[in-house]
Amino acid sequence: VQLQASGGGLVQAGGSLRLSCAASGRTFSSYDMAWFRQAPGKEREFVAAISWNGGTYYPDSVKGRFLISRDNAKNTVYLQMNSLKPEDTAAYYCAAKTPTEAGYGYWGRGTLVTVSS
Repeated sequence: VQLQASGGGLVQAGGSLRLSCAASGRTFSSYDMAWFRQAPGKEREFVAAISWNGGTYYPDSVKGRFLISRDNAKNTVYLQMNSLKPEDTAAYYCAAKTPTEAGYGYWGRGTLVTVSS
């Protein structure tokens, strides 16, 4: 599966952005999907995941502010980001795996999100 993320940009603190990740292939609905981010000089960080059957997972750092969703008809996964903070500034990457795989093996190019204070 090939992934293409979009929707990044510059936003003020407290604002919102919605990221999209378009996937190729006819079996998108069978993949678990996730978003990760990496800020300059920092480790890659898990942001959100949605399983093939709709289960969602978030770390405490974004819980209540970010919402992951998917539209299988459009082969797209979304990340709605609200109440953005300067510390959310990072390159955001979407990733995919099959339910039987332990790690995410398919990655798209990042989309940059910059939150100004």
